[in-house]
Amino acid sequence: MDKVVRSAAEAVAEIQDGSRLTVGGFGLCGIPMVLIKALHDAGTTDLEVVSNNCGVDDWGLGILLGDKRINRIIASYVGENKEFARQYLSGELEVELTPQGTLAERMRAGGSGIPAFYTVTGVGTQVADGGLPWRYDADGNVVKSSPPKETRVFETLDGDKEFVLEHAIVSDFGLVRAWKGDRHGNLVFREAAQNFNPVCAMAGKVTIAEVEELVEPGEIDPAEVHLPGVYVHKVVPLTPEQAADKRIEKTTVRPRPESADAQSKEA
Repeated sequence: MDKVVRSAAEAVAEIQDGSRLTVGGFGLCGIPMVLIKALHDAGTTDLEVVSNNCGVDDWGLGILLGDKRINRIIASYVGENKEFARQYLSGELEVELTPQGTLAERMRAGGSGIPAFYTVTGVGTQVADGGLPWRYDADGNVVKSSPPKETRVFETLDGDKEFVLEHAIVSDFGLVRAWKGDRHGNLVFREAAQNFNPVCAMAGKVTIAEVEELVEPGEIDPAEVHLPGVYVHKVVPLTPEQAADKRIEKTTVRPRPESADAQSKEA
């Protein structure tokens, strides 16, 4: 089955206001920026987004957030996005902060047909006990907080331990970016850009993948496939310009090491 669509605009056209999205990437690495831009251009709003973070103020999911298109976010951290923090603290945005590994596993579970699972992460904290602020009002008062979660004690190799029940995440649409993909939707991610992309794709009832390089079926070694095409419904091939349009969230540099000759002269 050929899953290639002509444009990102066509690929996101069926995403309606109020949809829940799982969106791949970590920081600005491996984010489906072309699909995000197309969704922004379409004017889609009132979205619930599940993603590790929400981009930065002017890139990634930050462009949707800046125009008040996102109503609720399930994420691991706020990161460098000042608008994210402002909207959350001023009561304009509902935020469910989730431990990073738990967030990944909730999406993987959703894509695997597992409705819930137990984990030790968060036991003895507000993650399990409830009370994490989800929404503030304009005066800074908490108007909605996380509910308590079910806990149980299980026998482990280290003795009996308490675990907390976490529910799987399933989204209406998954948006991801891959380094290489074929017309059947088999995807390969490059190095750190793999991050949250596979689990975001798995959790989507309809998953759209933008790919930097489109190849024909059979050109990808089956042993190199990171995500099978069964999880992908639409493939959007990027132009070379789109594929190269990437940003670094925060650049850090260090002084260039002195040459061996300079060091020997000083000696």
